[in-house]
Amino acid sequence: MSKAPPEAPVYVRRDGLRPVPELDRMRAEEPVSRIEVTLGPVRLPAWLVARHEDVRTVFGDYTRFSSAMLGPPPGTADDTGDGPGEGGGEGGGKPAGLAAGLLHSDPPEHTRLRNILKAEFTMAQMRRLEPRVRAIIDEHLDAIEEWEAPADLMEAFARPVPLAVISEILGIPYADGAEFLRLSNPHLDFDKDEAERTAAVMQSHAMLRDLVRKQRKGQGSGGGLLARLVAEHGADFSDDELAGMAALIVLAGHENMANMLGLGTVLLLSHPDQAAIVRDKPEAAAAAVEEILRYISVVPTSTPRTAVHDVTLSGRLVRAGELLVCSLVSANRDEALGDGLAEFDVTRPPVPHLAFGHGIHHCLGAGLARMEMRLAYPALLRRFPDLRVAVREEDLVFREHSVSFGLRSLPVTW
Repeated sequence: MSKAPPEAPVYVRRDGLRPVPELDRMRAEEPVSRIEVTLGPVRLPAWLVARHEDVRTVFGDYTRFSSAMLGPPPGTADDTGDGPGEGGGEGGGKPAGLAAGLLHSDPPEHTRLRNILKAEFTMAQMRRLEPRVRAIIDEHLDAIEEWEAPADLMEAFARPVPLAVISEILGIPYADGAEFLRLSNPHLDFDKDEAERTAAVMQSHAMLRDLVRKQRKGQGSGGGLLARLVAEHGADFSDDELAGMAALIVLAGHENMANMLGLGTVLLLSHPDQAAIVRDKPEAAAAAVEEILRYISVVPTSTPRTAVHDVTLSGRLVRAGELLVCSLVSANRDEALGDGLAEFDVTRPPVPHLAFGHGIHHCLGAGLARMEMRLAYPALLRRFPDLRVAVREEDLVFREHSVSFGLRSLPVTW
């Protein structure tokens, strides 16, 4: 008999789209507070860091707060740091090679590995990719017009659009990307037991390892990031290591983005006046995306850091060797950043949010994520001006205890 899933910790629990009131209380009264985190099968004491200034301090100084001193146990699931979002604090397994280096290293090793991918996610690359992303969005909106309402927007739009985009970037067939996500999905969900999550990692990783081997034999597509990694770095890294990097890119580029498209749509539809601004004023879309990112904070916490030296944060002494987990959803609502941040307002001047992290582990895919959302929300709202959620908001089922906060489904009508 499988064990009951653990209760979700306070820093990932939500009240609808909002964090639970207890997290707001902790930010105000105990901004650096004692918690426990789960790393694979192990529970360890840690500090939860809840204020924006303190989170920036932790992210911005790897000489005092190391990503390399603690890596999750082998063979369990990991988060998606160095992808769209900083990653999830509760998590397991260390991916092989390149991926592990990005997630769990400090400079100079982190710099060396990050530079392998950096050129693929420049703003110039995003501008070249934008016409294709527009076309992918339009193709899926065309398909939705053939559906009968109500429909599941997660299935019809929020999941397939980023999967198509990231599959093209990697240069793998859409069907292969979809199969990888099907196999790997349980490892993102902390409500699954450890054995199921570990099996998901092994099965999905084996699939991508086969794709890497095909590229080495010249049997792959011949284009895209995976082919370039094999051609340019195949002598330096094993099949397992390159598969680990491919897994990180697919999960980071898809899971967080799919959840942002679903949750952002719910948020806009629950504020019709603000949805109208996004729909009718193209120049407002970029600022609206920043507010959606801040408000939702789809990745609730960071990967754990380890204090290298004794350090004081908000009056609390953190000893060398102790773990810290940063609450992004709390930091992004910190009253020190301005008034009214508990409310959603796309006309708000941009707030320096931490949805993509900060410092050396700032999300490599931030430009891609911003571009996809900037194009997707207005296109969806223009194509379906009468779009509405087909159930009561309290009846929506969220994926709360997960690496990335999201919806299991999103029934809509139009």
